[in-house]
Amino acid sequence: MNKYIKYAFALALPTVALSSCDDYLDTMPDNRATINSEDKIKSLLVSAYPTHEFSLVCEMSSDNCDDAGPNNPYTERYWDDAFAWKDEVENFNESLSRYWEDSYNCIASANEALEGIKRLGGPETTSLQGLYSEALLCRAYNHFMLAQLFCMPWTQNAAQELGLPYMEHPETELRPEYERGNLADFYEKIEADLTEGLKYVTDSHLDVPKYHFNQKAAYAFATKFYLAVEKWQDAADWATKCVGSSPRSLLRDYDTQAALPVDGNNILNEPQAVEYIKITNSCNLMFTTAYSTLGVVFNRAYSGSRYNHNSHIAETETFRARHPFGSMKRVYGMYRGTNIDKALLRKVPCLFEYTDIVAGNGFYHTVVPVLTIDETLLNRAEAYIMLNRYTEAAADLTLWAQNITTGCPTLTPENITNLYNSASYSYSADNPIEGTIKKHLNPAFAIDAEGSTQEAMLQCMLAFRRIETLHFGFRWFDIKRYGIEIPRRTLNASGLPSVQTDFLAKDDKRRAFQLPLEVRDAGLEANPR
Repeated sequence: MNKYIKYAFALALPTVALSSCDDYLDTMPDNRATINSEDKIKSLLVSAYPTHEFSLVCEMSSDNCDDAGPNNPYTERYWDDAFAWKDEVENFNESLSRYWEDSYNCIASANEALEGIKRLGGPETTSLQGLYSEALLCRAYNHFMLAQLFCMPWTQNAAQELGLPYMEHPETELRPEYERGNLADFYEKIEADLTEGLKYVTDSHLDVPKYHFNQKAAYAFATKFYLAVEKWQDAADWATKCVGSSPRSLLRDYDTQAALPVDGNNILNEPQAVEYIKITNSCNLMFTTAYSTLGVVFNRAYSGSRYNHNSHIAETETFRARHPFGSMKRVYGMYRGTNIDKALLRKVPCLFEYTDIVAGNGFYHTVVPVLTIDETLLNRAEAYIMLNRYTEAAADLTLWAQNITTGCPTLTPENITNLYNSASYSYSADNPIEGTIKKHLNPAFAIDAEGSTQEAMLQCMLAFRRIETLHFGFRWFDIKRYGIEIPRRTLNASGLPSVQTDFLAKDDKRRAFQLPLEVRDAGLEANPR
């Protein structure tokens, strides 16, 4: 059954996209909506990047958070719903409905830019090629992230899964109609935009490259895309174009970060977190900014402490667990007390924009490094593992681990396999709510049997990437792609898992977040439940 959306998209699009109904409205009052110069296209593309984030909802939906229990009052209803995998019913700055609207606004800006480029001569005009590439990459990226959130993972059977409307042209109708289509077609359109954008990608037109699709950011995005569609060689090739053959000097400088002081009295502008997002760090490829309390929740504040990454997860599964590396460098904090148990990497900046300094009013902001060298290195390791290039994968895993820890030995396929085979799987029959450093993997694509070198190395890669992306929500996408199951746990007074309240199975439909209510009300088909 086909469903259509009558007006929700139109409400989200810029006014330049709407056609008028009489001669008066057909006359532009000034030239603000006329995209007729390279400078105007460049300015328009600033609005092709999201200013809302998915991180908080995805992080609370993942296995990176537990429930501290009903005696902890530091929560909000939308955090309760995100942790419980409930369909969203509230609209707030970090809500996925805001991200949906923002992303389609970004796509509309990219489409307007592409129309302007076409009028000025298209990509055959050399001076327009960088803008053309950026617009296509923004369109591809925003559609890709929408699919990551609101669709099931891409598989070889993607033609049987629901896609989303792919916006390829500026909207010119007041009440357009859209179909969701299928996921295979949706990803084909993303790849077409990505492929065309990569042909012309350049940094030459960018004033602040790391807030735009610069060359390395484009290559990192391509790596993520090709992992998602199981094109392992393409993913490895684009990752190598991004990180190079000797990426050690490009990785995050954890020694400098760890040497910075920790301000125990103020969560704003925490020095180590600010260092993490410095634009001059070679590891940071592209940032997005957002109105968000992410930097409050994943900070030592009490706010958000009911559902958070706690000391038990850290010590059994993540950065303080028994992984094949040495001691974590001091870029983390353990905050425990009455109604607070947070184990945090100091990486999420808490920034504040004052609207009234005297009254102390304003908005929390954060900055999310959505593409980095360090994650791309681990993404290449994944591609190498799937290509059975285990020695090369182990070299990448070694490089990442030795950079973030002290005392890490050289990792090999053999010692990785031995270590992970000596660990038990999470959620055993004897203790169905206790996690360990490895979890049963149930991807739609074929991998070797449990206990094999390939499976052990995937366990290692996923564990490292979980630490690398902690607090930013990207773990949720690995949970989806690898069919990782999650029991929802409530902790007891000692901070240990005691009660299971829910379970996310490998084929649970809740892995695709529900479409925003206003979009469903407008007629677009809901995700099945």
